[in-house]
Amino acid sequence: MDEKLFEEGLKNRKAVVGAEYVEKNLAAADDFSLPFQEAMTAWCWGFGWGDEAIDHKTRSMLNLTMLAALGKMTEWEIHCRGAIKNGVTKEEIRAILHIIGIYCGVPQGLECFRHARNVLEEHDML
Repeated sequence: MDEKLFEEGLKNRKAVVGAEYVEKNLAAADDFSLPFQEAMTAWCWGFGWGDEAIDHKTRSMLNLTMLAALGKMTEWEIHCRGAIKNGVTKEEIRAILHIIGIYCGVPQGLECFRHARNVLEEHDML
């Protein structure tokens, strides 16, 4: 594993989804799952999020659409929280949900609205 990418990834991962969440996941990892946690942190968060060609707000917006298309709603909520940390507004989330409904289908759009409501309520944005 590239230690530099891991450290960059750890910094980015904590900044977006929260240090408590990241530390909890790493602490829960055992010899079976730790290599994946380390590789994912280096690859996704170090290599992917470490590229400065796209700012973190835009990456968050992209992630919301991709995770919705995949139907990964647990991850969607995690990244919705991160998107808010990265400056994505309620109005931008709503616009993203409209695009999800158009391109991924109305049922998936409705599902995302339900999950967005949970996150927006947590952040007193509704």
